Amino acid sequence: MMYVIIEYEQNLRQPNLMKVVKTIKLRLYTEPETELQFQDMAERYARACNFVSDFVFSNGFPFSVNSLHKGLYQEIRLRFGLKAQLSQSTLKTVTARYKTIREQLRQHPYRYQDEKGKWQYIQKTLNWLYKPVVFRRPQTDLVRNRDYSFVEKGQRISINTLGKRVKLRYSIPEYYRQFFDGSWSFGTAKLVSLKGIWYLHISAKKTVATTFDKNRPAHVVGVDRGLRFVVTTYDKTGECCFAKGKDILEKRSTFLQVRAELQSKGTKSAKRKLKSISGRENRWMADVNHRLSKALVNKYGPNTLFVLEDLTGVSFDEGNLSSRTKGQRNEVRSWAFYQLEQFLKYKAESSGSAVIMVASDYTSQRCPKCGRIHKENRHRKTHEYICDSCGYCSNDDRVGAMNIHELGTMYVSGKRKPRFVKRKTG
Repeated sequence: MMYVIIEYEQNLRQPNLMKVVKTIKLRLYTEPETELQFQDMAERYARACNFVSDFVFSNGFPFSVNSLHKGLYQEIRLRFGLKAQLSQSTLKTVTARYKTIREQLRQHPYRYQDEKGKWQYIQKTLNWLYKPVVFRRPQTDLVRNRDYSFVEKGQRISINTLGKRVKLRYSIPEYYRQFFDGSWSFGTAKLVSLKGIWYLHISAKKTVATTFDKNRPAHVVGVDRGLRFVVTTYDKTGECCFAKGKDILEKRSTFLQVRAELQSKGTKSAKRKLKSISGRENRWMADVNHRLSKALVNKYGPNTLFVLEDLTGVSFDEGNLSSRTKGQRNEVRSWAFYQLEQFLKYKAESSGSAVIMVASDYTSQRCPKCGRIHKENRHRKTHEYICDSCGYCSNDDRVGAMNIHELGTMYVSGKRKPRFVKRKTG
């Protein structure tokens, strides 16, 4: 069986080109002896990664693989018994993980209230970590043509172990043969085990032309993300669509309750169950975001500009959370806003559309008709926006989507970084 997960990378030197990155998940058909070899290699690799992670954490987070190679390579080989390429790969695995965490920290700055009661924020860095990153799940990163390769005219895959290489069968469903037509380049693969079955996650890349015309988009769609309505959209025709979040919130609440019960027990079996539930919840949430983003892209078609707020730190803003209940605060903090954003980006790019991020300043406080910005005009309890200047009244999520849409039209008109500014009155 093979599955595909898609990402994308924009080519900055040639904006009309896009590098599509796909992760192909192959199931491997293994014998008991091979499984033992894979397990031993994966456990050694994970321990080596933890060794490198401790060094990176204790030495100011150096990310130069060449520098790490000089200081750690020989010790990794001697201490963990890994082959040359595997020892080198541990360095890349660890630095890549820390870079990912660095981006996650950037997305969620620390916020606090100053002496005047005004909310301030401090950008988080890796120095906020209080312990090294731990690699708990046995895994091995394999380099193309060194640690793994396709042999026997693609009928089998040859994989390196700590002993001899092994050749294994795998299956390719007809739909996925397109990725083996020679136009895709394969990169590093990750060897992992799930419930006793071994998989190989292979990254594949291909450069394609994007047909999106930022000067003449067919549609500009403002997308407001929230809890009551997961997504609210507004386009140039005045059509507003709502994706209700009630069922999602109820299911997340159920997950939260089960986790709390298991955490209170503290037994080994409860901890195993917690790990299983966490994986199931993450997969379910990813599926929800996949379906939402796919529906948006399919609705508007190619050459559409989707406009989203830059929510870096917004969902963790205590000023935004102070008026909410404890349950609502947890829902805001745990909502996968960033994941939905990433899914929409790659789906839009793959279909010839684009996503831009705009400043979130005043999008929920501004009247889309007269431009008046006044915080008290939004009534959270009734989910209404009532302008105290022109009298315009509408759903508050709709107003947010309308304002985001207007920022998108400003971008199309040539304003590089559109945002709303509150004018000071004398």
